[in-house]
Amino acid sequence: MSIMLKRMVWGILILLPLWVAAQYETTGALSGKITSLDHQPLELVSVSLPVLQKGTLTNNAGEYQISGIIPGTYTLRIQMLGATEKDFTVVITAGQPTVLDYQFSKENIQALQEVRVVGNVNKFSHKESIYISRLPLKNLENPQVYNIVPKALIEEQMALDLGSISRNVPGAGIPMLANQGRVTFRSRGFETEPNARNGVAGAAFSAIDPANLERVEAIKGPSATLFGTNVSSSYGGLYNRVTKKPYNGFGGEVAYYGGNWNFNRLTVDVNTPVNTDKTMLFRLNGATTFEQSFQDMGFTRSLSLAPSFSYQITDKLSLLLDVEFGQAKGTSVVRFNPYTGSNKTQSIADMGFPYNRMFLGNDIAYQTQMMNIFAQVNYKISSNWTSQTILSRARSSIDGYITALNGRSDSTLRAQVMVGYTAFIATDIQQNFIGDFKLGSFRNRLVVGLDYYNNSNSFDRVSVNGPTVNFINPGNNYKITRADIDALVPNGTPRRENNGDNTYAVYASNVINFTDRLMAMLSLRLDRYENQGVYNITTGVTNGAYGQTSLSPKLGLVYQVVKDRVSLFGNYMNGFLNKSGSDAQGNSFKPEQGNQLEYGVKADVLDHKLVGTVSYYDIRVKNVLRTDPNDVNYSIQDGTQQSKGVEVEVTAAPVTGLNIVAGYAYNDSKYTKADKSVEGLRPALSGPDKMLNFWASYRFPIGKLKGLGIGFGGNAGSASYQTNTQTAKVIIPSYTILNAALFYDYGKIRVGAKVDNLTSEKAWSVRLTPQNPARFTGSISLKF
Repeated sequence: MSIMLKRMVWGILILLPLWVAAQYETTGALSGKITSLDHQPLELVSVSLPVLQKGTLTNNAGEYQISGIIPGTYTLRIQMLGATEKDFTVVITAGQPTVLDYQFSKENIQALQEVRVVGNVNKFSHKESIYISRLPLKNLENPQVYNIVPKALIEEQMALDLGSISRNVPGAGIPMLANQGRVTFRSRGFETEPNARNGVAGAAFSAIDPANLERVEAIKGPSATLFGTNVSSSYGGLYNRVTKKPYNGFGGEVAYYGGNWNFNRLTVDVNTPVNTDKTMLFRLNGATTFEQSFQDMGFTRSLSLAPSFSYQITDKLSLLLDVEFGQAKGTSVVRFNPYTGSNKTQSIADMGFPYNRMFLGNDIAYQTQMMNIFAQVNYKISSNWTSQTILSRARSSIDGYITALNGRSDSTLRAQVMVGYTAFIATDIQQNFIGDFKLGSFRNRLVVGLDYYNNSNSFDRVSVNGPTVNFINPGNNYKITRADIDALVPNGTPRRENNGDNTYAVYASNVINFTDRLMAMLSLRLDRYENQGVYNITTGVTNGAYGQTSLSPKLGLVYQVVKDRVSLFGNYMNGFLNKSGSDAQGNSFKPEQGNQLEYGVKADVLDHKLVGTVSYYDIRVKNVLRTDPNDVNYSIQDGTQQSKGVEVEVTAAPVTGLNIVAGYAYNDSKYTKADKSVEGLRPALSGPDKMLNFWASYRFPIGKLKGLGIGFGGNAGSASYQTNTQTAKVIIPSYTILNAALFYDYGKIRVGAKVDNLTSEKAWSVRLTPQNPARFTGSISLKF
């Protein structure tokens, strides 16, 4: 290095601190903390100086800081989309910090972007959501029942799949796993899938890794008015997956999990601001898992990546973009359909079907791939109105072998295998306008939306039936191999087709405050469904195209007996399912309709230490298709079904460190007018009529054991049916599954251990999939 260059370097090193000090002396800084009504810090709130076009977002402690401000008097703007913006006059002095703290008023706590309330009074009770009603409504203001499983509970239970997460939802039951990893739950006597993502369609016909989940929301009852029928919104409700969003700061976590049956899982969560103003944020969640089945065969190997990007473009405009990518290879879980031709009542526990055998080799596997893209743009039109534009596109594909085991007699079965490729693509575009304004003395919170949904499916696969096997005395050659199946494919039954549909909808929902305690919800959806029919690739012919129009109303009433503490509510909610075809007279079928009446009480008392809901519901389904008694080749549309029951959910934090969540669900469901073979009976696959869930944990808050915690809980369900007709019944026994966890937090390190199904209770899903016996899992995670 030359002498001249050395002098220049030394000069810079000497002058740089002086320059920084001079800058500090000639500019000022602004900082503060943003909190909610309950003094809880609010994250991701926009704080800006509009005239300077400088701004930032609050961090997870609710704090913000803007530096390098030229001295003077400015307007500071605090803004959450969906809330009234607040302007303050601040004076910036050179070399001196200016502090301005702000506490939001109660009506502005809930924003239309992902703002997290950071607090731990009752860590299992996070009831506020921006997705349930698409309006800034608190739980006590909402006439609808919903359950939320928060991240804190998911982490404490080390729940590593959606089925384990759902056990905290009253009435969810043992999850039903489909052959490519899809999961289905029970809800009020009906099936529902977790195919809503951040409030819009995010269908995934494959396994969904929970690595990027912030929480799961179980919205109860027919919900077609706001959500339509394209996100697997059944008459029992829908499950909405809320994904993790970027936050203001650098940090993350790496975790490893290991357990029985060669279970190995690695997860990563990294977050960082992209620019110095921290208005551009990026987060990446990922996971890879390998596990074998407890049975003699079976495995799953998966990879998931979920990047997320947010940009507060201005104080009025924000963008959120996130992606879910997943791929997996594995074998189908056991799905057993017993032989019912003997017309008798039998229990899966007594028919001799082996609990730990799969009957299929590991070479009969499938591969899946999933790509979900979600984009949301929020724009604050005025102090009263916000625009929300959403695009969601989901793609899933399945390639390989999908299997089921079908009974041929009381002691034999044969495998049914679908071989080939299937793809599903769903696109949802929404435009919402959300207002919060007064007409006279009445407050109105209104959402008006347009919704376009396109569904496109393609099938190129062949179905074959494997050799017959005696499952009671299988011998040495009971495993069905890939070679056995491949030899049958040339003579199998092909399915080569494309199908799709388009839905165009407009909806509106308004909550009117007659007083600060009495409010009503009035909602309506107009839905036009256009089925494009089924195109047979082999013949080149399209059949079955049709269109239907539906009106879906929703009404609700809430009265707060004790302001912000106890409310009474009632609702009328609607759902519908489009039905193709016509009766013997050529009359086209109408959409099937499900209508719910529900009422109950919600409470949030003792400074949020006790939160709960008790409700009674009655769902009546009409326009159900049943076989025409005069011509078995046709159907008539006069069938009915009723499902009624009671649900209870409680979360409590009675003393520091102790947290409890519990739920109970009773469901009475039956066909009230149907084919004679099932009329008056409880529908098969509707799950147990009584279910209980419970979890309690205690974490030492002080002393030498501070950070150490223990949790215990479980789930129980009464007997149910896989088949239930007047002549044949297959009973699924009642069950009680107990779980326990031990965890220790030491600084940025967390160590955990859990045992699921402590007593190795034998239990089956509604598809007669055997559940895992006692299973140990250990974990270690490092936060940074």
